[in-house]
Amino acid sequence: MTLSRRAILIGATAVLVARPAFAKEPRWYDSGSGYAADGADVVAYFSLDETARGVKGSSEYSTEWNGMRWRFANAENLAAFQANPEKYAPQFGGYCSWAVSQGYTAHGDKDAWSVKNGKLYLNYNNRIRNRWLKDVPGFIAKGEANWPGIIGS
Repeated sequence: MTLSRRAILIGATAVLVARPAFAKEPRWYDSGSGYAADGADVVAYFSLDETARGVKGSSEYSTEWNGMRWRFANAENLAAFQANPEKYAPQFGGYCSWAVSQGYTAHGDKDAWSVKNGKLYLNYNNRIRNRWLKDVPGFIAKGEANWPGIIGS
């Protein structure tokens, strides 16, 4: 092998090692608002009836955590999140939980949600949420199996 061919092969190998083989989804869903959960107060879900719409957060009560910006309706909810963000952050990065259980991602709607076993799950819309509610434990198990491959962790 000539020196120039060897240099090309070494350079190509370095490029392959330096970048992932295929693109993965970002860890958190962002619809373009710049905020997780489309700017909804993720702490508020834990005190709402599941037929309620998500509570809009305020830029006055916001924080950054785990590479994303988060909004809250009041100082108390902001403080609760800052004390234990893993408790309140939506599962599967705020993507549609049912879609993740099927092996892909879709928009997580702040108004199509459920809290199960102390965890927040968002879905694409209320029709998909109703599908999700038919087998929450099964869909959670499938989603947890799929999630690492979806985000590449």
